[in-house]
Amino acid sequence: MTAHDLAAPPDLAGRLAARGYSVTMGSGAEALWREGAVPASDLADALAETHGLPRAAFAEVAQRRPLIGGLSLRFLRDARAYPFDDSGAPTAAIADPSDHDARDAMALALGRAPAFVVLSFEEIELLFERCAPEAPALDGPAEAADGARADTVEALQDLARGAPIVRTIDELLERAVETGATDIHLETGRDEVRIRLRVDGRLKVDQTLPKHLAAGLISRVKILAGLDIAERRLPQDGRANVRVGRVEADLRVAIAPTMYGETAVLRILIKDGRLLDFDRLGLSPRDRSTLERLLAEPHGVVVVTGPTGSGKTTTLATAMAALNDPSRKIVTVEDPIEYQIPGVHQTQIKPAIGLTFAAALRSFLRHDPDVIMVGEMRDRETASVGAQAALTGHLVLTTLHTNTAADAVLRLADLGVEPYLIRAALRGVVGQRLVRRLCDRCKASDPLAAELARGVGEARGAAAPARAAFHAPRGCAACGGSGFRGRIGVFEALRVDDAVRACIDDRPDPTRILAAARAGGMTTMLEDGLAKAGAGLTTVDEVLRATG
Repeated sequence: MTAHDLAAPPDLAGRLAARGYSVTMGSGAEALWREGAVPASDLADALAETHGLPRAAFAEVAQRRPLIGGLSLRFLRDARAYPFDDSGAPTAAIADPSDHDARDAMALALGRAPAFVVLSFEEIELLFERCAPEAPALDGPAEAADGARADTVEALQDLARGAPIVRTIDELLERAVETGATDIHLETGRDEVRIRLRVDGRLKVDQTLPKHLAAGLISRVKILAGLDIAERRLPQDGRANVRVGRVEADLRVAIAPTMYGETAVLRILIKDGRLLDFDRLGLSPRDRSTLERLLAEPHGVVVVTGPTGSGKTTTLATAMAALNDPSRKIVTVEDPIEYQIPGVHQTQIKPAIGLTFAAALRSFLRHDPDVIMVGEMRDRETASVGAQAALTGHLVLTTLHTNTAADAVLRLADLGVEPYLIRAALRGVVGQRLVRRLCDRCKASDPLAAELARGVGEARGAAAPARAAFHAPRGCAACGGSGFRGRIGVFEALRVDDAVRACIDDRPDPTRILAAARAGGMTTMLEDGLAKAGAGLTTVDEVLRATG
């Protein structure tokens, strides 16, 4: 097991040490879980032993009748407590038995002190996910609500601020955050409103609501994002900051007109500095060392590549968080600003008024920055100014849309950056993809995958792991039957050394650049993915789906 130098209560620290986890005394169990220092199941086992409480089985608790009638789900989620009927005796599953306030509150809410058992933080969340949402009811027939929805701005505002609509959106946000969804899709169809959540990169239907609720739901989202609720013919984009339970999140809202009405997509960005940590990205020791060496450069361009939704912005934000200290001035030019980092000067571009990437970048060069982050190099002007900035003593972090790290050099040349500028300014490229992580509860050994990995490696010139334990997804209640829960990155980190630099000419050849980088020790995304599959973190099929 990996050792983590984090904090825990003294008795708990000792029991975790017996399981191979190195923790120091100080903060509580939830902090250890959120930091990823200890798996949720191992933490629950240690907490049960520490407090002398039974360690309950998730499947057994899930079959019991919940005692949540009349209680606030938000209160129960915040308390990490799930009351249920155990053969006539009120019992409460709790994630952190040391939270005496939560235990006292449960006794008060149930009218008597319940028996307590321990479930993991993840298991408590899963139990609340199983509480199916109910469609809100409006006073009066659907036809009346539908007729009143769009006549005036005042009618829309009244509809959007009504308790059923507000409660529906609030509960939807809670479910999305609890399930780890990255996007919420509100889709108005001919006869219904379909709500889908993107979890682990895949869309799944959350619920279907009557069509007459569409105007109220979309208007409520517009009000949250500060948009014009009367405008229903043109697309609109906005932002909102919301608190969901204990979590603060930014929402990026996009509204678009469709045949049957408006559609809304809400991108959820959790505001938690602890998420911006290299340990959470999934970098291999070699790739992490390469990236840290690139960030230690006093000047130059460092590029992160990958398609949309591959986690590039998260990697850049993590890099900025690592560089962020009072001795450096860091400025960013983004579209949009996804992660708000204290101490970093962040600017949202506004092309309508002439504030483009290139214009903002030129302006910021007069602000004496040490590190500049450019959200994306989209055109020749931005790329050239960025390269010039790197040559004048600035560390420039940016992204490009390319398939591999080696392709980034060709893309810069296509944007019109002169080869001599690329050779002088480029320090390194990190390519990445996201793959789904196998559910730890139900994954099963898959000896046949070793042969598949070996065949893929031979066919594509990649080294398959020599000793590995491959697994396949099975599906259980914890992962919603998919066999996967969460995602992890696969990476390739290309450092521009003399051998790579010699391959950058008037028409760079990515094949030559890749060969030179691999000769210098670089591992490809495919190799990194096969290594992660061999470690039981994902599957070979997932790696092939992500890397092509």
